[in-house]
Amino acid sequence: MVRADLHVHTTVSDGELDPEAVPAAARQAGLDAVAITDHDRLQPDLDDPVVRRDGLTVVHGIELRVDAGSQRVDLLGYGLEPTADLEAACERIQRDRIERARTIVECVEDRLGAALGVDFHPGVGRPHVARAIAESDADLGYQEAFETLIGDDDPCFVAREIPDFETGRRLLEEAAAFVGLAHPLRYRDPDHALELTAELDAVELAYPYDHDADLGRVRRAIDRHGLLATGGSDAHGRRLGITGLDAEAFERVRKRLPHPAVE
Repeated sequence: MVRADLHVHTTVSDGELDPEAVPAAARQAGLDAVAITDHDRLQPDLDDPVVRRDGLTVVHGIELRVDAGSQRVDLLGYGLEPTADLEAACERIQRDRIERARTIVECVEDRLGAALGVDFHPGVGRPHVARAIAESDADLGYQEAFETLIGDDDPCFVAREIPDFETGRRLLEEAAAFVGLAHPLRYRDPDHALELTAELDAVELAYPYDHDADLGRVRRAIDRHGLLATGGSDAHGRRLGITGLDAEAFERVRKRLPHPAVE
């Protein structure tokens, strides 16, 4: 039974759930713990690395995209006490995100001949653009927008400026209780991604992969490098706990985190 969802996005980046609504959504899913891991953004209302809020353990996390050379991957930092360097890096990334979103929207509007109501705020990303496309007069749905217009290598795709792997890892190591690799089997080259875990503390094992995903590759990396296994649903909607950690697996994670502050 899933008791901890350690990969949750909110409206602080490109999720649909307000941070204040996370405890209620977690209770509905039967969870004991969540980690809020918004893209390249720190949580403004989490002053401690871990807090107890409305009976729920809430972990201050982040998902940071980095350039690993042959591909881009996502790092997950858990139990954050933000440093000045991490805060500055996130601010730079958010400025780039906004400019990138403007460029993507201009391209989409030009191709579709439809106006998109996108709010260019910190945290804006392609999901915001895809939702705007689906809500516009264009005859194109959310998923189709990703598949034909704004997905990687599509006509309106624009790459972001991001830290390299070593810089991102250092920034998170200085600020987080531990650092892991997100969803290793989602990348174009999973083997290359898993090689990076030799320099990390953890890797995401539980994830809503396709049914034929070879989790044995992830487990072998865990055994080879002595990694902590994390997991979560990568929730961008309002439903949490689709997958994640059971009580025993979360207990191993909990031991690596600071003691929660009580709110």
